Amino acid sequence: MNNQWMKKIIIAAGLSVALVGNAFAEADPKLWPVMKEAFFAKREMQDVTFMKIEAPKRAESGAQVPVTYTIDNAAAGGVKIVKLYAFVDANPIPLTATYHLTDAIGDFNLSTRIRFETDAFVRLVGEDASGKLYLASRQIRAAGGCGGMVENDEAAIRAVAGKIKLNVEAAKAGAPATTTFNIKHIMRTGLQRDLVSQGYVPAFYINKTEFKYNGKPLMTVDVGVGTAEDPYFKFNFTPKEAGKLEVTATDNEGKTFAHAIDVKV
Repeated sequence: MNNQWMKKIIIAAGLSVALVGNAFAEADPKLWPVMKEAFFAKREMQDVTFMKIEAPKRAESGAQVPVTYTIDNAAAGGVKIVKLYAFVDANPIPLTATYHLTDAIGDFNLSTRIRFETDAFVRLVGEDASGKLYLASRQIRAAGGCGGMVENDEAAIRAVAGKIKLNVEAAKAGAPATTTFNIKHIMRTGLQRDLVSQGYVPAFYINKTEFKYNGKPLMTVDVGVGTAEDPYFKFNFTPKEAGKLEVTATDNEGKTFAHAIDVKV
């Protein structure tokens, strides 16, 4: 993530905290115009229905909120999304992830788990190759997933960090194949306090995952701390032939984790 975007995240985080205050109830629609300006300045943005967010209206846990993002290319009328930003507009750090897409993805369909500090809107902002922006929104009730107290065994956490599971189900040439990726990682936000010392626990999180098929880019995800513990991505891609699916993940401390599987079609 470049310095310009990091500055935007910090600015938006400050604005979000200032605007949310103690309002831990209904999602606040006034947050998004301020955040939109912080991230996208005065760029125009069109509300669309070809991008959708599926999620429970009320989540059982703010620390693990399941969501599914889809893009219907047929309904998009020729619009081709190459980058997708996912926000939770009331989170202290609102940008949960940025997805960089390729043609091999086809119709984008991805399930993941994200965090909510309080009731909020999930906002998907799609960007095409010309820089035009498109917006989809969904309100979700959930709370308590970003801060709070933690008591962890540091040695145990680091011993398992980076362990990857990767699977492709029943792949066929030219047809969408369901891919499941899961990496073990605590995903500390930097906003949690240690139960004993009461001090803030330093951020420790996966910040990027890059998927390749037969050596060619498939999808890259810039991961934020709004992504839930043990990051999980279930998505489709369309293999044209048998090959090797590779994933490389990095964390904010500079560690790299990699895994690969052979895909038969």
